[in-house]
Parts: sequence; C-alpha cells; structure tokens
Amino acid sequence: MAAPNLRVELDSLLLQLLRDLEELEVKRGALNARVEEGWLSLAKARYAMGAKSVGPLQYASRMEPQVCVCASETQNGFQTFRVVRADAQTPEEVGPRESALRRRKGPTKTPEPEPSAAPQDPLNWFGILVPHSLRQAQASFRDGLQLAADIASLQTRINWGRSQLRGIQEKLKQLEPGAA
Repeated sequence: MAAPNLRVELDSLLLQLLRDLEELEVKRGALNARVEEGWLSLAKARYAMGAKSVGPLQYASRMEPQVCVCASETQNGFQTFRVVRADAQTPEEVGPRESALRRRKGPTKTPEPEPSAAPQDPLNWFGILVPHSLRQAQASFRDGLQLAADIASLQTRINWGRSQLRGIQEKLKQLEPGAA
C-alpha cells in the first residue's frame, strides 16, 4: 500500500517545514534588530547634526532607487526574491549599444553626454561630511532590505510546504478513513 510511503513523505515535509519556520523566526528577529538599529542611528545623526539637518527637506527633488527587488521562479516552482543594485547591468543590457555599423572616418559628431546610470549616494543630500551614525543607519536599512527579501522568499516556501502537507494529509485520509 502507498500509505507508508505517504507517511515518510509527510514526515520529511513536516521536518523541512519546521526547519523553515525556525529559520523564518531567526531572520525576523534579525530584521527587527536591523530596523531598530537603523532608527536609533538615524536619531543619533539627528542629534549630532540638528533636527532640521536630517529630514525630508534635504531629500533630493528627484530620487533614483539604488536597489531593486527582483522576483524569479526556481526549478522547484518557488518564487524567490533578491535585492539587486540598480546600476547593475542585466544580461539583456550587455552588448553593443548600436546595432548599425559605424563610420570610422567622416563627419564627427560631438558625443552626447549620457545620463549617469549610477544613482547618487543619498548621504550626499545631507552634506559632504556626514556623521558616522548616518552611514550606520544606511547600512542597517540596507541589511534590513536584504533580510526582508530573504524572509519573503522563505515565506513563499513555507506556504508551498503547508499546501503540500495538507494535500498529503487528505490523501492519507482517503486511503485510511478510520485511522485519521
């Protein structure tokens, strides 16, 4: 009968789910610590520079993201999230910029200045010599963003595991109606 195989699969799936839940608990604690550390460092920077020197009035009028969150699907069907620098080139962007042939000799054009692909460091909005606590806050929030992407990937894996667990339990109930 297939019931012993289903029970072995159920046990292994349950163990994996418990490992994932434990990892999720650890990562959530780390995320909370990073966010708390970031806000505390930001408060220290406000104290060092003055309350009006670190606030929304210093933000750039046109903000550019430094990182992007990319969602992709693995071979197992899990959706994973990862943080990617905004100035990193994707495989589609690599290659020649012009598809046509260039004339080496002939009329010369002045090259048009390309807009900078790398976004400006947001710490420069607050001055050139910013306190170390502001840099610490930025690093804490960056770490927190990476942890948030890891948590989102882990959460999708946990949801998948729970649905698989329910499916196996239903199969066991159908095979053994009196034992469940």
